[in-house]
Amino acid sequence: MTVVDAHLHVWDPGVAAYDWLGPAMSPLDRAMRFPDARRGLRSAGVDAAVLVQAADNDADTDLMLATAAAHPEVVGVVAWVPLDDPGRARARLAALRGDPHVVGVRTLLHERSDPDWILGPDAGAGLALLAEAGLTFDYPTSSPAALRHLPELAARHPGLRLVVDHLGKPPVGGGREDRAEWRRLIAAAALHPGTHAKVSGLYSASGPLDTWTTAQVRPFVEDALELFGPERLMYGGDWPISLLAGGYARTWESVCELLAPLSPDDRAAVLGGTAARFYRLDPALLNAAHRAAV
Repeated sequence: MTVVDAHLHVWDPGVAAYDWLGPAMSPLDRAMRFPDARRGLRSAGVDAAVLVQAADNDADTDLMLATAAAHPEVVGVVAWVPLDDPGRARARLAALRGDPHVVGVRTLLHERSDPDWILGPDAGAGLALLAEAGLTFDYPTSSPAALRHLPELAARHPGLRLVVDHLGKPPVGGGREDRAEWRRLIAAAALHPGTHAKVSGLYSASGPLDTWTTAQVRPFVEDALELFGPERLMYGGDWPISLLAGGYARTWESVCELLAPLSPDDRAAVLGGTAARFYRLDPALLNAAHRAAV
């Protein structure tokens, strides 16, 4: 089994602009490079990683592509393109598709002032381009409320493979009513067979990120397994944000504990198989990553 971390970031404020990255994110408000993550990945037995964009600009994408070229453990890149400018998006996609690492696209929806931006006609034209190109779309949220858009997006773009980052930010540590509302929204999203989700970034919904416990996270992972099945769930370590939530090892060990009741095949799906299939990861890149990790 090749273990794939389907959600890992790199960034460098000296190379690209990260409007959200400031002193409040200390000590992460500096360059965070793949070699800084490698020890944690190897200690956990993770063979390969998919880099996910951290800024809505080309420079961030170029940084990820340069990282992938330098490190065989990186088998995929979720890039950024200007979805609401279809002409520019088409040109950028044409350039990016020459790199086998490029597997999908994301934009920081949760940083936009218009919460309904993704439903606009220009963004819709951009999403249609992704479906045409066979690329995926990562759907980030800052709270479960944004999950309400997913059924409509899936209906409008039935050929587009969607993945919900961090299970849509469930209310870890919150009350019963909060969990019920999250479940209602994520269940509606899960009805579309092309929609997947990441078991990643499951931290406390309020207060310090590191106050979560495995017991608090468990009901949300159990709900996700029920609604999506292991074949539509994928593990993500969310490095380096996970450093603020107790460290990569802590999040990895918690996920392993939560997946322990599953059969070996189902665990293998969540820990790598689903990501490889969803992102259509290049087998040659996966083999190179496995060799590098041994």
